[in-house]
Amino acid sequence: MSGKSQTVLLSGPDVGDLEQEFVLAALRSGWVAPVGPDLDAFEREIAERVGVPHAVGLSSGTAALHLALLGLGAGPGDVVVVPTLTFVATANAVVYTGATPVFADCDPVTGNLDPDLLAELLAELTAAGTPVRAVLTVDLYGCCADYERLLPICERYGVPLVEDAAEALGATCRGRAAGSFGRAAALSFNGNKIITTSGGGMLLTADAGLAGRARHLAGQARLPAEHYEHAEVGYNYRLSNLLAALGRAQLRRLDEMIERRRAVHDAYAKIFSGVDGVRLLGDADPAANCWLSCAVVDPERTGWPVAELAAHLAARRVETRPIFKPMHLQPLFAGARAVLSGAAEHLFRHGLALPSGSALTGEQVRWVLDGVAEFLDGRR
Repeated sequence: MSGKSQTVLLSGPDVGDLEQEFVLAALRSGWVAPVGPDLDAFEREIAERVGVPHAVGLSSGTAALHLALLGLGAGPGDVVVVPTLTFVATANAVVYTGATPVFADCDPVTGNLDPDLLAELLAELTAAGTPVRAVLTVDLYGCCADYERLLPICERYGVPLVEDAAEALGATCRGRAAGSFGRAAALSFNGNKIITTSGGGMLLTADAGLAGRARHLAGQARLPAEHYEHAEVGYNYRLSNLLAALGRAQLRRLDEMIERRRAVHDAYAKIFSGVDGVRLLGDADPAANCWLSCAVVDPERTGWPVAELAAHLAARRVETRPIFKPMHLQPLFAGARAVLSGAAEHLFRHGLALPSGSALTGEQVRWVLDGVAEFLDGRR
């Protein structure tokens, strides 16, 4: 069994012959700089897939969040509301602008931003006269946030919403694609994401002015002149044409990769279905892309903590990872303002991300499932 000699990864890249074909064609075309026909085409194809007018290919999802916030005017003295249960890049993008992140807790079922807490927080900030520049949402682990409730709350307080859809390409919310909500959205094409360009990201928006501003800043804010002319600080944030070629091939395989992840997710759901005290995070959402399947354990009901399952799988060379450590618990954001319910801390302490990648072989999936079954049998 290959799992005995090689670690089964959480979400490794899934690339093959089609990707090689696209990248080789891009190399042979001579377009190896951060501009070119594959980049232009990748932007168009992503925009079409998500259903938005404008897409700007960038070096990372973090860059997309940063430029989106700059496009909304975020800066020193402003507040941006951020879910506490997220990867640090969401909050870091706020800090890059000079604005201050204020954290809000999550819905305990999905891990996404709690609409009730958001409404409470915006009411408090508005009453205090605190300028709120944006609300950042996160489509956690490929499950869309509750935009049916979140968008009206933001509209009530006149605050634009920016969607961190880094993990959610291919997911939908009531028939509408992740990445199409709010004033702008960010996708990530990092090596572990649903599709990859090795490193990279995309800013999506219906706002032509915001897209143009992002494109300008991403190219070092160079002005149209024969020489290098700059009137403001810009960023080296453009996506390479070669990496865009890789992304174009990946996008053609997106649906099959989601289908594969869904099959792995369903296998976990089946094996845990008879275990009292174990559920899968966001399992009620059939429109998620199943980027990562996360088990949430209630140790009072199971009789065992999630750390024991993680240790058992680690002994079989199976990679797992705790659910994100909340931002308000990070040393970087010690003392930051937060409105909390305890839900994010509970998920962090009792949740575990399991191998979920579309590149997993059938043998590897069976190896992981056998490890889970072995663990559960030993605890019954």
